[in-house]
Amino acid sequence: DVQLQASGGGLVQAGGSLRLSCVASGFTFDDHAIGWFRQAPGKEREGVSCISTGSLNTYYADSVKGRFTSSRDNADNTVYLQMNSLKPDDTAVYYCARYKSSHCLILTDGMDYWGKGTLVTVSS
Repeated sequence: DVQLQASGGGLVQAGGSLRLSCVASGFTFDDHAIGWFRQAPGKEREGVSCISTGSLNTYYADSVKGRFTSSRDNADNTVYLQMNSLKPDDTAVYYCARYKSSHCLILTDGMDYWGKGTLVTVSS
């Protein structure tokens, strides 16, 4: 079975950093782009970033550009989201998802499997 497990969330002060991990199993990791999404209370789910196979391309939402960095380790079937300069507006449940394709040209299109989320809370 395809599984995606996000972890690494927690409580951090504004300006701080967290690193989220998404461990994948049940499929050929190298064949799929992986993305991060978030949903804040009362808001719609938002695409945060995605990374293609081979780390050839990464895409970011404008709201996180310059602060968040996605990377992947194919040896460990893991995608990371390094989040720096966190703001209270970054507070949300963060999810990772698998794309059907090796690419993710449109951040919010093409996902087929989702993991359970991890909560990030940024205090002011």
